[in-house]
Amino acid sequence: MPAQRSPQTAQTARPAPLPAGTRLLHIGPHKTGTTSIQGALFGAKETMPAYGVEFPAASRHPMQAVLAACSRGGMIGDTTPTERHWQQFVEQVAAGGRKTSVISSEFFADAPDDATIERVVEQLGGARVHVLVTLRPLAKIMPSQWQQYVQNGLRMGYEEWLEHMLRKAPYEKPNPSFWRRHRHDRLVERWVRVVGADRVTVVVVDDRDREGLMRTFEALLGLPDKLLQPVPDTANRSLTLAETEMLRNLNKEFRGNGLPDELYSKLIRNGAVMHMKNACSPTSRDVKISTPGWAVEAAAGIGAEMAERITAMGVRVLGDPALLSAVPKPAASDGGEEPRMAPEVAAQALYGALAAVAEAGAGRPGARGVHQTSSRELVRVLGHRCLKRLRRH
Repeated sequence: MPAQRSPQTAQTARPAPLPAGTRLLHIGPHKTGTTSIQGALFGAKETMPAYGVEFPAASRHPMQAVLAACSRGGMIGDTTPTERHWQQFVEQVAAGGRKTSVISSEFFADAPDDATIERVVEQLGGARVHVLVTLRPLAKIMPSQWQQYVQNGLRMGYEEWLEHMLRKAPYEKPNPSFWRRHRHDRLVERWVRVVGADRVTVVVVDDRDREGLMRTFEALLGLPDKLLQPVPDTANRSLTLAETEMLRNLNKEFRGNGLPDELYSKLIRNGAVMHMKNACSPTSRDVKISTPGWAVEAAAGIGAEMAERITAMGVRVLGDPALLSAVPKPAASDGGEEPRMAPEVAAQALYGALAAVAEAGAGRPGARGVHQTSSRELVRVLGHRCLKRLRRH
């Protein structure tokens, strides 16, 4: 019997391309390089057809369509996706004919049951579908996922949230989606039940190789090396600890005063937070979100269990499964520093909220854009509109 390749050898070997005509379905989950690969695929959308590969989406991420397919509502305050979103996307995929195509959305990981997975697979190509799962260590996912939940209204602090996720059975409050997405062995198992182990590939992402995931996608799709390139996306950056704490406390005030969800979507997430992330980049002085040692150890233990179970399923694993249980070294800045937000960052967040209110009326005849309005008038307009909304509710 030939000797098995070590994980390190498997990690560096270039995988063979999938059969022509495959529909490569990348299901995430969240915080495993999904936004980066989606940006690179969309950036190469016009180039890939020359190599027989289609990216059948009108935008970087067909989020509305996938949310509808997985029976999930949108982000807080956003319009609920409809079945029509999904059917339009299915039609776009079908238009690719017999070409190889690649579909990517981390929200496929939220599929609630086997019946939903079966429907998704059947409508996207049935036997042509090959599922790709990208994984990172839980210890690296947890802080990023917590601040993302805060961007959608969470009011719980990080350490309390970790207590609920890791120590308080049934580990579902306040975010039941966390383990649905990030108990990775069960996630892989659900999709294996539908498509079979031979049509599932798991990629363990190595953060030391910043472009390794793109090279893996190129190999599986039969694309030339370096065709996929990173696309900067400041709107997707993680928040610093100070920014997250500012937003978390704002969430408390928002909920405490009973304001409507649509205001949160427009003024906070798509106004204050979006403008702040686009206008300001973290510096070396900013304190990052730090995971306490007990939680890192717990995450590493769960990671070891997941790696063992995934390996035993018979799926193809690219990368080193041992990375899923590695304990990261504490960052040099993890010294209990007080998180402080720079005044200019707070100003950009406030301006983003003001701009969102002003832009809400830009579609009316004679309306002026934000940059045509004086600061005094912008404040007056903001106050008037907020008072009207509060009286209405």
